[in-house]
Amino acid sequence: MATFTADQTPASIVKTFPKASDLFKERRIDFCCGGDRPLKEVFREGDYDSETVLSDLNTAFQKWQKEDQEVTDWDAMPSSELIDHIVGEHHAYLKSELSPLGEFVTKIFRVHGKNHPHLKELHRIYNEFKIDMEEHMVTEENDVFPLIKEYEQNPSEALKQEIIDANGGLEDEHEAAGNLLKRMRVITNDFQPPAGACNSYRITYARLADLETDTFQHVHLENNVLFKQL
Repeated sequence: MATFTADQTPASIVKTFPKASDLFKERRIDFCCGGDRPLKEVFREGDYDSETVLSDLNTAFQKWQKEDQEVTDWDAMPSSELIDHIVGEHHAYLKSELSPLGEFVTKIFRVHGKNHPHLKELHRIYNEFKIDMEEHMVTEENDVFPLIKEYEQNPSEALKQEIIDANGGLEDEHEAAGNLLKRMRVITNDFQPPAGACNSYRITYARLADLETDTFQHVHLENNVLFKQL
């Protein structure tokens, strides 16, 4: 069985073992925007027990392999199919979730903000994230993704450079969105509601955790697969 090492990057590990994303999220190890750095650099800069992280990672991977899981080979998927997957799954999820979840974030801030001051910051950060992602999806669907599909059919250096220039801005936006999600995780104590929290509070935190999961996978597919195919 393959064994992951500190010389590998979080992004490459998640491609092989998708559930590694859960372990990385729990430990606040970036596998999407900053996922191209070897784990040894992450361990060196952060307060991590590298042996424990690698042991947990490989133990989970070996268990997962025994369950005979199928893994989508994203690198082998044509750009156009990958784009359709991103739009049909991740963009569709955000379009249906951002506004309703925003109402929950506003509700718990209004009801509980006096006793839980961090909800004011959560409200501000969430709405910044919502606006950024809505604008980001428009840019991708209207401008960048059509260019990538055109390049797949009729490649040219000029078109490639146009896409690369556009992607630079998108990757910056991805990093900004990732930082907002990381901040939301910190101020919500890893999306753990306080003792005695009402149902709305619990639902909000659970949906924020789902939002983080989906967005990190979304960004991972764009930064570490789609944009690398050019």
